[in-house]
Amino acid sequence: MIPRYSPKDMAALFSDEARFGAMLEVELLAAEALSQLGIVPVADAAACRTRAPEIDAAFVADVDAREAITNHDTAAFVDIVQDRIGAPEGTWIHYGLTSSDVVDTALCWQLAKAADLLIEASTEFVAVLVRRARELIDVPVVGRTHGMHAEPTTFGAKMALFALAAERDRERLVRARAAIAVGKLSGAVGTYSNIDPSVEDFVCEALGLTPVPATQVIARDRHAELLWAIAATGATIEHLATEVRHMARSEVGEVEEAFAPGQKGSSAMPHKRNPILSERLCGLARVLRGYLGAGLEDVALWHERDISHSSVERVVLPDACLLALYVLRKATGLVDGLVINDERALRNLNEGSLGLVYSQSVLLTLIDHGMTRDDAYRIVQRAARSAVESREQFRGIVEADAEVTLSVAELDRAFDLDRMLTHRHRYLTALEGITV
Repeated sequence: MIPRYSPKDMAALFSDEARFGAMLEVELLAAEALSQLGIVPVADAAACRTRAPEIDAAFVADVDAREAITNHDTAAFVDIVQDRIGAPEGTWIHYGLTSSDVVDTALCWQLAKAADLLIEASTEFVAVLVRRARELIDVPVVGRTHGMHAEPTTFGAKMALFALAAERDRERLVRARAAIAVGKLSGAVGTYSNIDPSVEDFVCEALGLTPVPATQVIARDRHAELLWAIAATGATIEHLATEVRHMARSEVGEVEEAFAPGQKGSSAMPHKRNPILSERLCGLARVLRGYLGAGLEDVALWHERDISHSSVERVVLPDACLLALYVLRKATGLVDGLVINDERALRNLNEGSLGLVYSQSVLLTLIDHGMTRDDAYRIVQRAARSAVESREQFRGIVEADAEVTLSVAELDRAFDLDRMLTHRHRYLTALEGITV
């Protein structure tokens, strides 16, 4: 991932130093487990831990140099670790293990930590959406269907629905973390032919992982599940960002992205305040979805193992986690700083819609007074068309229609914004089960 979209705390989890550090810990724990079985001398296992190399840039460079000879990165890693620890103790490193035992378990350990960062960021995203929903539940705005004015809603209702979607995403991330927080040290095809199952139990317990049956590799549907949770999170954020982009258009003007002192909206037009963050989030959501496709294609491996997934995962898994964290944090800032132009929203609702947002209320009121639905619909539809063509307020045209015999009080009720939004706090009730 390019530095622009790489949060430092997530990037640290996927550095070469972190990867080799995780692999080394698996190797050391395995040696310690074998010492409990009497296979590795206790003193030798202790020496491996004591003399374990520092995983730094020099270590990484040595592994890279060794890989140029072995053409096998894990074998190169084992060679360098054994050399740094020294013989005879170092020869116990990787005893009874296959590459995937170490690589897969270490990767799942890294991904579980990455999921923790994503869940934390997701929790913050949900929290800001819930807060804004509560702040804005009484602020009306026109609801739109097919991009057209429909009926009134509130900004808080919109935020509440996004909060509920984000909470579902958080739950998916939690489930995906449980699915990926697993390990295996069961040998070449997963039969424990040269390694006792208790070694797997010991290592996984120490790392906070769950031991699982496997072939030579851990099943890749687990990794795909994490990528699905990430892609779904991106889709929710894209939905939110798309809404902001539409509502920020000049002719709508109901919201604005926060605009910092000294910020420039356009290099050529000083008046511009473009929704650039929302546009960026929409674009990056596309990338997150692309990672899911690659992850799903990694599920079908040949027999007990091939490495067609390996090259894909070296790119996709770190980049997906990095980008997901970036997107979550930026979306949180977008919602937190979103400027609500409530006066413009109310003007769009009343004057801009010509009052047409109350058409269903008029329809139902006419039906309540004994008119057939079809007759009432024809009258209201005709009045609405007249309002659009003449650019006159819908209510005045309804009042002037000879077929409409409603009283002023009845029309007042039909055109009553507060009445239409009476149940808006039901959205907040739906948020009560969310813990943030």
